[in-house]
Amino acid sequence: FFELSMAISAWKALHEARWALRINPSSGNLHPTEGYLILGAVKGLHDRPAVFHYAPQEHVLERRTEFDAEVWNQLVVGFPPDTFLVGLSSIHWREAWKYGERAFRYCQHDVGHALGALSFSAAMQGWSVRMLDGVSDAQVASLLGLDRTADYENAEREHPDLLVAVVPASPLSESMPTDIPNEAVTEIAGGDWVGKANQLSGDHEDWEIIDAVADACIKPVGGLDHEGSASQFPSGPIEGDGRTASASAIIRGRRSAVAMDGTTSLSAEAFYLMLDRVLPRVDRTPFCSLASPALVHLGLFVHLIDGIPPGVYMLVRTADGVAKMKAAMRSEFCWERPPDCPDTLPLFLLGEGDVRSIAWRVSCDQQIAGASAFSCGMIAEFEPRLRHFGAWLYRRLYWETGLIGQVLYLEAEAAGRRATGIGCFYDDPVHDVFGLTGTDYQSLYHFTIGGAVEDTRLTTLSPYPKEVVNR
Repeated sequence: FFELSMAISAWKALHEARWALRINPSSGNLHPTEGYLILGAVKGLHDRPAVFHYAPQEHVLERRTEFDAEVWNQLVVGFPPDTFLVGLSSIHWREAWKYGERAFRYCQHDVGHALGALSFSAAMQGWSVRMLDGVSDAQVASLLGLDRTADYENAEREHPDLLVAVVPASPLSESMPTDIPNEAVTEIAGGDWVGKANQLSGDHEDWEIIDAVADACIKPVGGLDHEGSASQFPSGPIEGDGRTASASAIIRGRRSAVAMDGTTSLSAEAFYLMLDRVLPRVDRTPFCSLASPALVHLGLFVHLIDGIPPGVYMLVRTADGVAKMKAAMRSEFCWERPPDCPDTLPLFLLGEGDVRSIAWRVSCDQQIAGASAFSCGMIAEFEPRLRHFGAWLYRRLYWETGLIGQVLYLEAEAAGRRATGIGCFYDDPVHDVFGLTGTDYQSLYHFTIGGAVEDTRLTTLSPYPKEVVNR
């Protein structure tokens, strides 16, 4: 489960330099996301329920605390048998030393990617993942031991992100809990804990705005209502295109493109399939893990799709969102269906034309956005939603973009192409392209997919010695 979600996927080497790649992608390959396992007694692993930290370099579980079976039973009351929990946290400094204040949202992107990676890996075991959106940040911190000041000393602190239930059954029951009993969390937190966090670096530059935003976005107890859920979409996706690669091979082989060749196209069939896969059907991996209303749409810059005119397009990811987006965007947009587009795919041409230079201009002048088959800006329903649900939704919006990005990564790999996330972009110019004004909508993440330019100087090495994954 962890090997195909958060482990090392390969080592790269150039001359004397050597660095690891991971199954779950990360901004700048910096990996601020930490994973934790909360598990009942399992024969051959541990004879008592325990909280473990996952260490990807060694591919081991590090036991932080253990507790009684009665407490475990209390913790998972209402869940199906053999359910276990996984928690994610972020170390903001891992991104901040390089990206400054952007680090906060980059960490949230990475949480979304990690959630997607966990969801796909669970699905390969026949399991399902569901975010427990009723759980507060304080509960996550206590359960994972993140609020234990003495265990960090001079080490960088971790911010609690989310907690998911991993259920050995599919589909998930709608009656499954979305929270956990606080009494059980308190009992576990009060036990005996072992281990201390490692310090990443001795030098730090404080980014006060990161702490301010993190404090403003603290999640209280209670989740989202599911009104307007994506279940209104037809439950079945469009047919695939005959690809035969295994899920394991695609997941292990996923790489982030560093450059695009500007000439490799993508078939319309593959393009439509990719977009269909990012529709948030609640019975499909990975969007079933989020279990709340879809709030992110895709503004597309199409360059090299066979049989489809280049131009600006919109994929509306809610069943009732077309009218709202039409009203918010440029009145001169045509909102036409592209050639042979499946009836179930809410994709619309807004305007034809060569948009390569626009795509890379709005993506911080990064040519990779215009030299691809297509790129996109993920546009979220923003201020009204934040006012309705609370400021913590700011983080969840980024998680949704990361989930979308993880699907695009794997779909690109399956189609023989490469993808990469683009965290740097100019918000206002993106909004100008689509005619968006005010703060009802906000561009949060960009992505690009096409024919990658490979760096042939690099050597690829196996992620682990055989004895590590076979032990």
